[in-house]
Amino acid sequence: MSWADPLRLAVRLGMAPEAFWRLSLMEWRALTQAPSAPVLTRAGLAALIARYPDEEPNEL
Repeated sequence: MSWADPLRLAVRLGMAPEAFWRLSLMEWRALTQAPSAPVLTRAGLAALIARYPDEEPNEL
């Protein structure tokens, strides 16, 4: 396995090489794996809009 690609990614993330080499595998995975978020459905969007409606700006 080549370490070049993960090291380049760490540098793009703003991590110093020294910090990269101190990471545990669990920490690296936590930094680089996308969290699994539920898909926003039309019904979910409607619920958010109902819960957080746009406010009209104050009249001057």
